[in-house]
Amino acid sequence: MEPISSLSRPYLYIPVENASGAETVEIAFTTPGAEPLEADWHPAEWASVSRRGAEARILIGPGGAVTLAGGTYMAWVRVTNAVEQPVLPSGLVPII
Repeated sequence: MEPISSLSRPYLYIPVENASGAETVEIAFTTPGAEPLEADWHPAEWASVSRRGAEARILIGPGGAVTLAGGTYMAWVRVTNAVEQPVLPSGLVPII
């Protein structure tokens, strides 16, 4: 992923295989190698749905759902339905 300026406010999109887009979705950011704590989770939303799954998205940056200082973060997605609640590591997000 290309670095994102800490001054910008973009949507960050994370593909989730086999998601229907009807589940509750949350995104967390941690330091690489750390798992998210309950307080790390932020509400997200579904952006697009296809036969393969759906894209979770969250607005990051000043005025967004979460503001990230310069550094590298591990993004996580948590999808909740009636029975399952997978927590999926989703890759590194560099902020400059």
